[in-house]
Amino acid sequence: MSARAAGERTGRAVVTGAASGIGAAVARRLAADGMDVLGIDRRPCPGIDHRVADLGDLDRVTALPEELDDERPTDVFVSCAGMFEGQASADLDFATYERTLRVNLHAPVYLMGRLAARMAGRGYGRIVAITSIHVRMSEPTALAYDVGKGGLDAAVRTVAIENADRNVLVNAVAPGFVRTGMSIVNGEDELESAWFKDHYLATGRLPMRRAAEPDEVATAVSHLVSGENTYVTGASLTVDGGLSARF
Repeated sequence: MSARAAGERTGRAVVTGAASGIGAAVARRLAADGMDVLGIDRRPCPGIDHRVADLGDLDRVTALPEELDDERPTDVFVSCAGMFEGQASADLDFATYERTLRVNLHAPVYLMGRLAARMAGRGYGRIVAITSIHVRMSEPTALAYDVGKGGLDAAVRTVAIENADRNVLVNAVAPGFVRTGMSIVNGEDELESAWFKDHYLATGRLPMRRAAEPDEVATAVSHLVSGENTYVTGASLTVDGGLSARF
């Protein structure tokens, strides 16, 4: 496939982390846009074709690009899988740190690079990695998460410039607070906590005074992977309700 009509949303889209949260919303949106969606997750992905794979298992990850393209060439790849385990830098545990980086950094970087090369050979591809506002903001106990998302953001730029002349566009979407299972901390939804409401909503530190819904992040992804996007690459689109714009 050498070209796409402006606005066209067809072809095979592979979405990691598609069983829940942002990944599930992206998978639903791209399917509604007309794409043939394949989800990848540790758990089944209801309503779409899927493959069960743990992205923390790097041996499994290295087999995926060839396995995916043997079925049908991948036109769109969206990396949504992620994990968070809070740990202060002074209490760094390498097992937790490495597990987080395997899922949040090593697996998506490998998949982006290998799938981008295959897309480049066909003259068309779109890739989006879900990063986070943590690429430029941080908080205590988020060391492993911050390192992973920051590294993924850097990798997006590298893969983008390596493949731009072959019509493979690679971008990041960086969400802020989103209503997903990752907002559940120690059994409590932090977005419903008194601390969140007092610290972010009442003060206006989060200017829109609410968290995003996963579908709002999926809308941004939908544009970046469509034929309407013909020139944006190596960029990061922030979807955080103005949080990172506030002094």
